[in-house]
Amino acid sequence: MQGAFTLERVRYAVVFMIALVMSIAVHEFGHALVADRLGDRMPRLQGRVTLNPVAHIDPFGTILFPLMGIFLAGGVLFGWGRPVQVNPLSFSRRLRMKTGHLLVASAGPAMNIVLAVVVSVAYVVLLKLGAVRLDESPAPQIEMLITLNFVLAGLNLIPVPPLDGGTVLAGLLPDRYGHVVGFLHQYGFMILLVLLVTRTIEVLLRPVAALAHLWLGAIQAMA
Repeated sequence: MQGAFTLERVRYAVVFMIALVMSIAVHEFGHALVADRLGDRMPRLQGRVTLNPVAHIDPFGTILFPLMGIFLAGGVLFGWGRPVQVNPLSFSRRLRMKTGHLLVASAGPAMNIVLAVVVSVAYVVLLKLGAVRLDESPAPQIEMLITLNFVLAGLNLIPVPPLDGGTVLAGLLPDRYGHVVGFLHQYGFMILLVLLVTRTIEVLLRPVAALAHLWLGAIQAMA
């Protein structure tokens, strides 16, 4: 606990939490938007088809748990937003229900990638114009936001419920593998907990972190 609340750690927490809340809001907005486009009006009625972070924040998963990770564990292990509720029976009849689920689930990680790309383009422009320098703030904060969104996308695509990847896997697997989907839905949370406790999830995310590192290196090379 000694040194957990240093000024440097507090500054990092403020910057990281702003980036995390923004990223989670974009992620959940993606789910809500695609569900709405598929004909499900529940997300819109619940006020979820918006980029307003207030609509997507989960007090524990978005705020408390990440802060505990920063100040008590020395790093953020996990975080989540308020899940978007959908009614699959309202999905367009042009698609199978499992396909609709797949599209809604994949929209969250896809939006994180879109945000990372958009911020990257803006970052390159600012570097070219000289408005931002690589060795000065806010360059590290911008790079944190880009990396965070790549990591969030990779994390959520791990094929274990309740992560989005579990639903994506269920949508991709042929119907004859329904027993695999059933097993994952029954034991997915326990599997995810084991991955977190054993820190195996960090190993699974190393390729994503490496990709983000290469991506930032390419951006810096263009500066």
